[in-house]
Amino acid sequence: MTFNPTTISNFLLVAIGFAAAFGAALWLSLIIWTYRDIRRRSRDPLLRILAVLVVAVLFLPGILVYLILRPQRTQEEEFQQTLEEEALLQSIEESSLCPGCGRRVKEEWVACPSCYTRLKKPCHHCAKPIELAWNLCPYCGTPAPGMRREAMTIDDAMRNLAGEMSEEPDISQDSGVPTKP
Repeated sequence: MTFNPTTISNFLLVAIGFAAAFGAALWLSLIIWTYRDIRRRSRDPLLRILAVLVVAVLFLPGILVYLILRPQRTQEEEFQQTLEEEALLQSIEESSLCPGCGRRVKEEWVACPSCYTRLKKPCHHCAKPIELAWNLCPYCGTPAPGMRREAMTIDDAMRNLAGEMSEEPDISQDSGVPTKP
């Protein structure tokens, strides 16, 4: 079997053509990939142009330079991280502070364990904790003592007052001084 120099040169010419076509396709695809990648990572038009030019001019070494210098996160990842940070800050800010000492207190606490400031008061009817400023218990609907009752007549007020007076202990009997019958 003899090798014809023309066949070998034709074969080499075709192989070089395929290699050149592959190299050109690789070069063009790296430029396009770089453009898409930098577009997701930066809004700066100058940075976009420089990244594409480095890859277009330097080809494979240019893509290595670009990979080293490109921004670490995409704009989407930056946005997600910002949202997470804001949500964390908001959850920290939403926690209650003691008006006495400024320390963080839990929502269900009735008093601050640090400075003993009263944070809530118990409802006189159902004993659930309610805010100090509330005039009505949201759990049972009972008005707070000493608050004005809208639809109460004078007779109802006198009956309630008489009921409260009968519940109070007699001070003279508790003083320990004997009284004459």
